[in-house]
Amino acid sequence: MLIGLHPALNADVLHALRAMGHGDTLVLVDTNFPADSTGRRTTYGRSLSMENVDTRDAMDAILSLFPLDSFTDDFAATMAVVGDAATVPQVHLDAKAALEAVGETRRVPAVERFAFYKLSKAAYVIIQTGERRPYGNVMLRKGIVGPDGRAG
Repeated sequence: MLIGLHPALNADVLHALRAMGHGDTLVLVDTNFPADSTGRRTTYGRSLSMENVDTRDAMDAILSLFPLDSFTDDFAATMAVVGDAATVPQVHLDAKAALEAVGETRRVPAVERFAFYKLSKAAYVIIQTGERRPYGNVMLRKGIVGPDGRAG
């Protein structure tokens, strides 16, 4: 344990978060997502695990350290419900609440399933959570930390 770090953040996740640069994306995925095969195609080369937390808890932990990209509209995205893109599942509302908790108010688009898979393969890293609800998949784009130590 370390002081000031969310307990869900393990050493592998911390390493990946620190290694990422401005504009790199991480993808938080649920237990049904093909994390291993997709993770092998990412920059990091393998998927990571936060298996004991759901999407909201994983986002709270990550967003406690992770600046979101303020220079682009695609700072975050979720996976759209197959056959009903207008439906917003509770897990997406929970993700939006995690973003709002860090002051983020921009709209989060839902991306079609296979387009989301394609984007995931181009991500820096895949982090699989213990989320069992369908569509618990969220993409986050890393922003910058300015000279004053604040997200910018």
